[in-house]
Amino acid sequence: MTAAALLKHLLFGGALTALSAAATWLLLRQRRFLDAPNERSSHATPIPRSGGLAITLTAAVGIAALYVLMDDSPIAEPYFIGFIVCNVVIVGVSLIDDLRELSFRAKLLAQCACAAVVLSFGLVIDTLPVPLIGYLDLAWVGYAVTLLWIVGLTNAFNFMDGLDGLAGGTAVIVGVFFSLIAWLEGSLFVYLASYVVVAAALGFLAFNFPPARIFMGDVGSQFIGFFYAVLAVIAGRYDAAHTSFLVMPLLFFNFIWDTAYTVLSRWRAGEDVTKGHRRHLYQLLNRLGYSHRQVTLYHYAVTVAQGLGALAMIRIEGDWRLLAFLPFVLWQIAYTRFVAGAARRQGLIA
Repeated sequence: MTAAALLKHLLFGGALTALSAAATWLLLRQRRFLDAPNERSSHATPIPRSGGLAITLTAAVGIAALYVLMDDSPIAEPYFIGFIVCNVVIVGVSLIDDLRELSFRAKLLAQCACAAVVLSFGLVIDTLPVPLIGYLDLAWVGYAVTLLWIVGLTNAFNFMDGLDGLAGGTAVIVGVFFSLIAWLEGSLFVYLASYVVVAAALGFLAFNFPPARIFMGDVGSQFIGFFYAVLAVIAGRYDAAHTSFLVMPLLFFNFIWDTAYTVLSRWRAGEDVTKGHRRHLYQLLNRLGYSHRQVTLYHYAVTVAQGLGALAMIRIEGDWRLLAFLPFVLWQIAYTRFVAGAARRQGLIA
């Protein structure tokens, strides 16, 4: 990349960050969508939860600018259009959720419908690397895998948006690493799309970092989770560089682990996993006495480590890339034992 091109990208990103910050500030002053504290909340006073509108607005402006200003579409036109359409749909559904507070089942059905829109445009995971076997052709199973991946990451990001700055800052770090990896591998669309989300989340984060003055709400958290999930499919299959699909699961491994562990442990305890709760590992860590800022910064550090792991992973040959997950699995096991053990000793969980 030339110095002139780099300067243009930095100016473009700076303009989007400024737009996101300005939009967040305006929404903060309006105070129309307030998140009133309840027994599951980690805040004590009503706080606006409309910050996600600033994120989605900025991302829309950024993607539209890329579509209009670029001479050639960086990926095939149907996939570009499909990417835009499916994100518009998830934003609309999430906004309804913020306004009417849909039930979990209704929300899940809507997410599946949005994921079906993705599949209808042909955005499907068709292969997965398996050590000692090679790349496994998923055939029609790829549709189910893609649906599970998109809905799973959308919910994981949404569930982890429970402490000041946690989700917003993680979105920035993940976007920076994914953008860097895409650039290193020669992937123009994924690089620029990640760049757009980084700028959109960064402007919002200025008002969301502990102590938060505004939350992103479902319209922000579901959009970001959905956006990154679909972008990972595009990066691995339809962008010119074919960036490994495994990069995104590794970047979000702490979120995926926390969500999977929490759902599984609640299910084994006979709880209704569709009901709200405060049993996520990050919530337990906060309830153990660690502040919002401490828990958030811990997850930032883990996400940076995962980003470095992802940079190392793309240098590993093919099906052996799954080995890059091993140190993070071991770390999460140790972290889980520490948090769950301390929570049991203090009577926070059975």
